[in-house]
Amino acid sequence: MLSFALQFYNGLQITVVLALVSGALGSLLGLIVAMVKLSKLRVWALLARAYTTIVRGLPELLIVLVVYFGGTAAITALTGRYIEINAFAAGVAALAIVFGAYCAEIFRGAIMSIPLGQAEAARSLGLKPWQIWSFVILPQMMRVALPAYGNLWISLVKDTSLVSVIGLTDIMRVAFVGAGSMRAPLAFYLVASALYLALTSLSLASFCVLQRRIQIPGH
Repeated sequence: MLSFALQFYNGLQITVVLALVSGALGSLLGLIVAMVKLSKLRVWALLARAYTTIVRGLPELLIVLVVYFGGTAAITALTGRYIEINAFAAGVAALAIVFGAYCAEIFRGAIMSIPLGQAEAARSLGLKPWQIWSFVILPQMMRVALPAYGNLWISLVKDTSLVSVIGLTDIMRVAFVGAGSMRAPLAFYLVASALYLALTSLSLASFCVLQRRIQIPGH
């Protein structure tokens, strides 16, 4: 049982790193897609709209499998020999793609809620586009988007369990292997449940604190 305790610890580390990396990449992707969808570049806006529509219409597990096996097939075709894509890289890519699609809609709605007059006023003061985005739009966007973004982050933490199907030794994979080898599925899955609950509870508490810190005075 001590060996499985160590494996759960390692699986917890992998789960946390997987969520952080895919969340960071997905947030950046979502912000870029949101900006493209609001731009006047019709072709790129159409592609961005297609991306969010397709990804949000597919099961997350299916996207994980497509990225993993599709990446393996693509690398094999390019190199001429069979090379299996790294499970962690595939998991990060798949979760970032999913997270980015949902983030894009959250960020787009938050940006649209900011009065246009603020950007125009900043432009009249001589601020450059990157300064307007950095000091005017993005801070207000995050304040509006934070509640929905927090809920989406919690969903991402839970979705990390999907990468266990491609062999990554996260919390869910350790629980699955332990349940089969020790013939005690209830005990192992309860431990996994407790770990996921701890992660989501910590995330929820962190977002609540952050939301109170950035709350507009008087609201």
